[in-house]
Amino acid sequence: MRLRSHFRLQWEEAQNAYVMLYPEGMVKLNQSAAEILKRCDGTRDIDMLIADLEKAFDATGIGGEVRAFVTEARTRGWLE
Repeated sequence: MRLRSHFRLQWEEAQNAYVMLYPEGMVKLNQSAAEILKRCDGTRDIDMLIADLEKAFDATGIGGEVRAFVTEARTRGWLE
C-alpha cells in the first residue's frame, strides 16, 4: 500500500505536525497517523507495517488500531 499520487505527506512547521496535502486542502495528522502513513511507501504489507511500528516504538498489540486507521485512510482515498 502507498499514498495515492495526488496526496503528499510532509512536516509543516507552522502546524508543528505532519500534514496530508491534497489539491482541495490539508489534513493535520496526529503523530500515530503520521508514523503509519510514513511507512505506506509500497514496500510493506499491513503485517510488515505493524511489525515495523511495534519494533520502532517498543509496542505490542497495536495491530487492531493500525488496521482500523489503514481502513479509514483507504476509505478517505489516501491509500492505494
